[in-house]
Amino acid sequence: MFSSKANAIFQDVINTYHIINAVDQPFVNKYDEKNHLLEHLLYRKCWIDTVQWHYEDIIRDPNIDPLAALKLKRQIDASNQDRTDMVEYIDSYFLEEYSDVTPKANATINTESPAWGVDRLSILALKVYHMEEEATRKDASESHRMACQKKLDILLEQRVDLSTAIDTLLNDIKNGDKYMKVYKQMKMYNDDELNPVLRGTK
Repeated sequence: MFSSKANAIFQDVINTYHIINAVDQPFVNKYDEKNHLLEHLLYRKCWIDTVQWHYEDIIRDPNIDPLAALKLKRQIDASNQDRTDMVEYIDSYFLEEYSDVTPKANATINTESPAWGVDRLSILALKVYHMEEEATRKDASESHRMACQKKLDILLEQRVDLSTAIDTLLNDIKNGDKYMKVYKQMKMYNDDELNPVLRGTK
């Protein structure tokens, strides 16, 4: 099933990142784009999410230098753009994968595309990893660990449900019961012509 592959890749990415555990470490994709395109895209997607997760931790430091915070905010903005671009690449992969499928007359479109489900699955993998850290942290109180374990149990259940939903959606698209489209996000705040601040007007 697709979700099993995706979850395994996400876990590998997160484990690999935490060997060095630094946002500025070099990125090396373990999958060749030409021969393993889907795996390549999933690996890259989760790496972006993992780095951004730690950007978000760093910027919440109450003692962060304002100039460093501003630089980091720019990095988060760029990361968000990369994240949405990767979602579109993954959806484009699925669109091509099922391009020969003719939707049935009563086929319906889903509330979110397959890749936006994948986006949520990648973030969920990070939540599971870090909640498990908290649930087993030796220097934390027992009450803290127990509370985090309860949250971890819920996250693991969510992962099963979300994985099942994604696999079901892809199967429905394959069978013509659902159809999909790739919508460009059309973000406005990074565009010189659409953001009034960037184009010099108020």
